[in-house]
Formats: sequence, C-alpha cells, structure tokens
Amino acid sequence: MWRDAVVRDSLAELDFGRLSKRLREILSLRQEDLAGITGLTQGFLSRLEAGRVQLTHIDRIVEFLDAIGAPADLVRLPLRATVTASAPEGHGSSLPAHDDIAGPWTARRMVAALHDAMRGEPAAMRPNRRQFLLLAGTALSAYIHQWGIAAAEPLERALDGAQVTPGLVESFQGTIDSLRTMDASSGSGMVAGLARAHLSLIYETLKSASYNEETGRRLAGIAADTATQLGWFHFDAGQHELAQRALLAALRAAHASGDPRYGAGALSYLAIQSYSVGNPRDAVTAMQAAREKVHTLGSSHLEAMLLTRQARGHAKLGEHQACLRALGRAAELAQLGPAEHDPGWLYWMNRGEILGQTASCYLQLGEHKTAADHFEQAASTLTPTDLRTRALFASRAASAHLLAGDRDGGYLAADTALALAANVQSARLNEHLEQTMEHLQAIPGQRSNELIERSRQVMATKES
Repeated sequence: MWRDAVVRDSLAELDFGRLSKRLREILSLRQEDLAGITGLTQGFLSRLEAGRVQLTHIDRIVEFLDAIGAPADLVRLPLRATVTASAPEGHGSSLPAHDDIAGPWTARRMVAALHDAMRGEPAAMRPNRRQFLLLAGTALSAYIHQWGIAAAEPLERALDGAQVTPGLVESFQGTIDSLRTMDASSGSGMVAGLARAHLSLIYETLKSASYNEETGRRLAGIAADTATQLGWFHFDAGQHELAQRALLAALRAAHASGDPRYGAGALSYLAIQSYSVGNPRDAVTAMQAAREKVHTLGSSHLEAMLLTRQARGHAKLGEHQACLRALGRAAELAQLGPAEHDPGWLYWMNRGEILGQTASCYLQLGEHKTAADHFEQAASTLTPTDLRTRALFASRAASAHLLAGDRDGGYLAADTALALAANVQSARLNEHLEQTMEHLQAIPGQRSNELIERSRQVMATKES
C-alpha cells in the first residue's frame, strides 16, 4: 500500500481527500469503514474526497495519519501525538489514551498500555483488517529498540492499598498457565474473554494495591505473560489490531519486570503476526532483537524458538540460505534440551515444533515434497490434546502433498484436518483450511468435491 505512487504523492502533498479515496480502492473499504478507523464522520470523509472540505487542523491531521499507520519516513509531521486522558489512580495526572512510541518506558506508561490492551471491541464493530496494525516497519523497529535500551525504573507501591500476598501472585500465574493450556486444546475463541478479564485483575492490582519492588516486578512479568497470551488469542481469532495492541503492552510490562524472557515471548508473537500479514522483514528484525537480549542467559529452547520464527520471516522473504541457517541452529539448540533459564511457558518447545516450523518454511520456499515429509514427522510427535496444532499441521501437510502432486496424501491429510477442525475455534486455522480447499479446487474429481463440501459444512457449523 505504501509503495503505491498515488498514496506516496498524496502524502507528500498532504492531499488527504485523494489519499482517502486511494486507500479505500486498494483495501476495498467503504467510506464508513475508513471513517471508523480515522474517527472522522462518513459525511466529512465524503466531502473531503470530493474536495469540498480540507483537513487543516494539525491535531486532526496527525490523528488521521496516525490512524491509518502512515510510515513516518513518508510524512513530514510528528506522528503519534500524545492525547491526555484521566490517569489510573496513583500513576500521575495524565496518561496517553493510546500507547506512545516516543514516550518514556516508565511504570506509569506500562499501566496505561495495559489499560489500552483491555479495551477490546465487539467483532461487529471491528472487522478483520489485516493491514491496519498500530506499528510496522521503522515505527515497530523503534519501539523494539526502546525496549532493548531503556532503563527500567523501580516498580513499587507502598501506599494504603491492600497488601499483595505471595499466594495471590501465584494464583495469577496459575490462571494464565491454565488459559494457555485451554487455548492449545480448544482454540482462541474459547479463552480470549477470560484472558482479558484476568488482565483486568492484574491491572487493578498494579494500579491500586500495595507491594514492594520484588513483588511489583513479578506482577509486571505476569502482566506481560497475560497480555502476550491475550495478543495471541486475538491474533488466532483474526483480530490483528487488537492483537498488536496487547503485544505492545506486553512488551512494556516485560520491560518493567526486568526479565527479557517475557519480552522475547511478546516479540515472538509479534513476529508471527508480522510474517502472517505480509511484513516478514519486521519478523526478522523482532527476532534478531529478542535473541540479542536473551543470548547470554543460556536459554537454549528459548533461543531455538526465536530462531524458528526468524526462519519463517526469511522464508517469506525468499531468503533461502538465511532460512536454512536459522533452522539448523534452532535444531542444534533444541537438541541440548531445556535449560535452567528457559521460561516455564515454553513447555511446548520440542522436536515436533522444530519439525513443524521447518516444514512450514519448506512449504513457503516451494519445496513441497520436503515440506510434506516434515509435516508427517511433526504430527507423529504431537499429543492428542494438541488439537489446533495437529489440525494446522494436517492442513498445511494437505497443501504440501497436493502441490507436490500427491493426491492420495493430500486427501488423507485434508480429511484429518477437517475432522480435527470441527472442535477448534481458530480463525487462523480456518484460513489455512480455505487455502487447502483452494488447492483441492484445482484438482477436479469426486474426492476433491466431497472434501470441499465437507469443509463448507464444518465452517458453517463453527460459525453457528
């Protein structure tokens, strides 16, 4: 979108009517859609595109460009202006209504970012707009860079709030661990609301309770873990803007915790989102930054996981050798087994995960037979409760077999994927199934038609 000549010229000339019209053409948006994104009324947007009114107030211009995610290097204006709002009690007189990439990495802004992450909107009000992320490219890189270099300030509240007990902290951690397990078996559609409610409890505790610095940092770590999982749940449900909002908040909470492993976890999901929505270079950048922060910890499984995400970015970019190097190093680290400093939430990192990510890379690189073989090996390592991962691997395996010319293998894998998908609520899985069905449509025959019809029935049942 940002490479489009009309878009670039409109930005350079600050012709917002022409820019609005061109963006809608590229993204197939109605005026009502773009109005909802930018905060303008549909009537004003209509007059703006017709040239009957102009956008002249600097604050409105900044808000407009900020809302559409215009890259800073294409606009000679200070994007992402800070808009003040009522502050949570005990954290200052004003806070940004939205997270500010230029703002200091303080406890006050961390709490504000968590509040921002909890503001989920009904699906009917926020359709899946994959490209409307809060940050991308240079802006996202700057945000990640600040996470890496900013000093963490003391985090404590010895005020008149209720004292936070070790038992409460442990219960907070236990809840998010349980939600993580539920997600793996049932999909994000079952747990996103629970994760948002849990984050709300942690937010209120950070804002109003009494705790020392050690407990405060532990709470910030659990907040980072919870916001990361919430971001993942939103991503799996296809709610990309909400997902990134939660993951950016998680990165701030991870910074406040003083534990770079939480930040690496948030960045790993930002990487998945980035290569999934067409920004693979952002995925590579995020994973390189995360690996640099955790490299000295000796967390072999954590670094291996980060390398697999980096490899996916390289594969999307067509960087064959860089992809294979990252995968090779990931496999070497995984063979060392879990290290003392590997985080507990990384329990799922094993040989099967390496095989699955390797298979996905080969599929992206066009080596379909090799991809299919790796998917089959990966599936054999999974447990019966890993429903979503098994369904994802089966769906991708079906595509790999079909693209390699192996109809029987493709039919068998597609049949497995559909059987598993009936019990999983995941928009991401649905997208993979749709891709598999597209490959089946290219192969005429009764078996293909049967699987396509069955897929429609599965999708209809899940939607109802």
